[in-house]
Amino acid sequence: MLQVYQATDIGCVRATNEDSLAVFEPQVYVVADGMGGEAAGEVASRILTETLQQVLGQRETVDSQELAQAIQQGNAAILQCVQEHPEYQGMGTTATALHAEAGTAHWAHVGDSRLYLWRQGGLRQITRDHSYVEDLVENGTLTPEEARVHPRKNMLTRAVGVAADLQVDTGTFALQPGDQLLLATDGLMKHVTDEEIAAALQQRAADPARQLVDMALNAGGSDNVTAIVVVLPS
Repeated sequence: MLQVYQATDIGCVRATNEDSLAVFEPQVYVVADGMGGEAAGEVASRILTETLQQVLGQRETVDSQELAQAIQQGNAAILQCVQEHPEYQGMGTTATALHAEAGTAHWAHVGDSRLYLWRQGGLRQITRDHSYVEDLVENGTLTPEEARVHPRKNMLTRAVGVAADLQVDTGTFALQPGDQLLLATDGLMKHVTDEEIAAALQQRAADPARQLVDMALNAGGSDNVTAIVVVLPS
């Protein structure tokens, strides 16, 4: 049976927590990192997670395309909210969603939150960041280390709730006994390296999500930080 851990924190600097998360049947896990300032980022991420739960929560199973379609519906709901509340103009959110069942993981993703797979001591980033600095890393202009401290590292090239035409990345992969899946907002990755994440998951802490969030807080906590860890039985 899967074990699921979740944690979110406002961090050490921010006035509000604009992150949202959702864990619901049928084994769907979602993290969202809102943007827009004031209350708007919090509104956008909450609309996204609530929409996914409303759309997918009554189904027996979910694939990656259904996750993507639900994110598209969240996109429409955020845009509708902005129409009704002009003061929220400019709000948006990331969205990383996972369904894990029967030895298979299905995912859908927009923005720079991430899905990782930990397997036999190694950590692999499954999703690709939709960000300005990620594009520079891919074309060789920046190294990954330079990207972590770049002044425009928070600039997204794709987000939910910004435009009606939204492209959602999707994928599916096989799971193995003992795998761990991590969904996290960028408040974790700003302070904790992939190597540190891998080492923490290797430890099999009593609550790995809380452990990772605390690691980000102890390293500065400059942003909201959210993590969901799904552990498969060995």
